[in-house]
Amino acid sequence: MSDSKQPLEIQLYEKRKKIHPRNVKGFFQRLRKISLYLLLGIFYLLPWLSFDGHQAVLFDLPARKFHIFFITFWPQDFIFLSWALIIAAFTLFFVTALAGRVWCGFACPQTVWTELFVRIEYWIEGDRNKRIKLDKAPWNFAKVKTRGLKLFLWLLLALWTGFTFVGFFSPIRELFFHVQNWTLGPWETFWIFFYALATFGNAGFLREQVCMHMCPYARFQSAMFDRDTLIISYDVERGEPRVGGKKKRAETKNPGDCIECQACVQVCPTGIDIRDGLQYECIACAACIDACDEVMIKIGKEPGLIKYTTENQLEGKETHILRPRIILYAVALSIFVGLFSYTLINRKDMAVDVLRDRNSFYRQVDSKTIENVYKLKIMNKGKSVQQYKITAKGFGKNLDVVIDDKFKERKLPPGDVLILPVKVRAQKADVKRRIQNIQIIITAVGEDGTTITEETKYFGPKK
Repeated sequence: MSDSKQPLEIQLYEKRKKIHPRNVKGFFQRLRKISLYLLLGIFYLLPWLSFDGHQAVLFDLPARKFHIFFITFWPQDFIFLSWALIIAAFTLFFVTALAGRVWCGFACPQTVWTELFVRIEYWIEGDRNKRIKLDKAPWNFAKVKTRGLKLFLWLLLALWTGFTFVGFFSPIRELFFHVQNWTLGPWETFWIFFYALATFGNAGFLREQVCMHMCPYARFQSAMFDRDTLIISYDVERGEPRVGGKKKRAETKNPGDCIECQACVQVCPTGIDIRDGLQYECIACAACIDACDEVMIKIGKEPGLIKYTTENQLEGKETHILRPRIILYAVALSIFVGLFSYTLINRKDMAVDVLRDRNSFYRQVDSKTIENVYKLKIMNKGKSVQQYKITAKGFGKNLDVVIDDKFKERKLPPGDVLILPVKVRAQKADVKRRIQNIQIIITAVGEDGTTITEETKYFGPKK
């Protein structure tokens, strides 16, 4: 009889090992705290600020108005959003090429909220060893109480985050009133709980999994690296061979400075060993630098076994900050910022479209006069009711503009659009060609006197 063969079970995916980062203090962690408090302060406090009678930052989708302090943007100002996205992209490219993944370690929303949730966990459950011990402990009243309190605080923070997020799109004071009186609309309710759930899950449980498996930036950021990009690296020549324990180090000839304390691994929020070289999981938070420096000082060694450096510097070569890639990104970024600033400074408080009447090219008013008919779409992008004056120029002289009486004294409220029929009359003798260019000038009546000139075609009879 042949021996029966048992099927071989192969695990294609490794089970996630829960990471308990150890608390660490140091220069870079102080910078992270400053960044954490600054960014969270901006997020949670900004929607409560008022400016010029409205919420300082409010993306009012139903009213199609985006308030950002002293500027109100309308759907016709979509170009500014395009500029802003382009500037943000090139800023990220520039910073990454110069300083690696500092965005991930110090400013990414996933990192910021994860750090906040970890601090709550640290406050409730204690440092790394206590959290590991609590994980292994059997479920009892004390464990349920501790975990329950942590989850309760996480949930409160997540709900407040969802509420604040919706407060950027719906006036936050009105939103707070509706929450108090249980009168929230269906969409506001949905987005508050959706964003709260996303925050609770991503920052509380998924954590490093988002950075390692969900974030596309971790995958393509290496394309922006070169040998002069700042990275966090372990100095192999100085640290090797690694020897732990006083006795072993005394018995080893020329041991490296690394004493195998595992501090760099214990503080890493993604659970990697930086001594294995540059890895895509590294978010450049510099926790390993602070932890290693602390150990080096304790054993009387010079700090910097793990540090911000470049591949060229590790190999003893010269590091070049100004290089073609950096210059290219800087020039492109400067151009886009300049164009954005110029467009924003010269932004007018009205938008105009001139449409020709397609039913006829021209009309014969009398034996000496012809007219073309246009439709003007005027949008008031200012903050006050406005009235407009229409004039026209062409053929080297002023042209007559005829507007119906019901439109002459028409005042346009902010955000409204006026469709204005306009007849432009010219002397038949002045129309020398079949098609000529004319200018229609729209001027706001008031102190600012904003003027927009639109060029259009004027048709006449064949000569």
